[in-house]
Amino acid sequence: MRILVTGGAGFLGSHLCDRLLKDGHEVICLDNFFTGAKANIAHLLGRPDFELVRHDVIDPFKYEVDQIYNLACPASPPHYQYNPIKTTKTSVMGAINCLGLAKRVRARVFQASTSEVYGDPSVHPQPESYWGNVNPIGRRSCYDEGKRVAETLFFDYHRENKVDIRIVRIFNTYGPRMHPNDGRVVSNFIVQALKGENLTIYGDGKQTRSFCYVDDLIEGFIRLMNQNETVGPVNIGNPGEFTMLELAQNVLKLTKSKSKIVHKPLPTDDPKQRQPDITLARKYLKWEPKVPLAEGLRKTIAYFKTKV
Repeated sequence: MRILVTGGAGFLGSHLCDRLLKDGHEVICLDNFFTGAKANIAHLLGRPDFELVRHDVIDPFKYEVDQIYNLACPASPPHYQYNPIKTTKTSVMGAINCLGLAKRVRARVFQASTSEVYGDPSVHPQPESYWGNVNPIGRRSCYDEGKRVAETLFFDYHRENKVDIRIVRIFNTYGPRMHPNDGRVVSNFIVQALKGENLTIYGDGKQTRSFCYVDDLIEGFIRLMNQNETVGPVNIGNPGEFTMLELAQNVLKLTKSKSKIVHKPLPTDDPKQRQPDITLARKYLKWEPKVPLAEGLRKTIAYFKTKV
């Protein structure tokens, strides 16, 4: 197939491009390089089945394709809060442009949504039926609400125009090609440990996250896109739950770092708990994560050693 990946030079997008090419497809990678990097897809540039286009999804685009994966949007707080209006536009206009193209060329279109649509959840773990607890006017709203609107648009295009959609809700993902300065906890801890700096924990460190290795996540994407049982949304993430303190201790052990752990105040609207209910992924996709945290961290640390 001929497949368009928006945000294809980003952390997740570049791994998806690798996988699609490995599976024998042609890939058009669209990216404006706000958080994506040419280094992530440099190894693909000479290939006849790979095309790189510098473009912003806020502006319309036209390609003859069979499938579209919409991954374009900064996904870490420092990046999406840098220009919050642009972040909302990227989610909303990007979705409209992808859906318009899918409608015109009758392509199946995939939306990378997020566990952030659940906000600071009052239900634990979070099933797809939970509507969420999001602050619509907070510092994180540009991302949370942008992704919620994208889901709304996808379902309206599906109902009104019979557009063939798939929606995934991504929980914390980590692995090689993460941005070293993206402010996410895994990259923060690893970079701090490798530099011998203190590991910063916000709050008491008892808040939990579930960490999914990137290869597991991409496998979930492919399975969701290529099945016909459900359009989604489907949670893809690792239900193994870790406190920030446990993660920090894991990183210190694996990097053999002498860094200390220090505590700082918790940012506003930061969820205390985040754990996916993956019942639907198991049922429809026969998917569950395979890579244990220690193994995934080892691979991620090896990557960061080349960057720090």
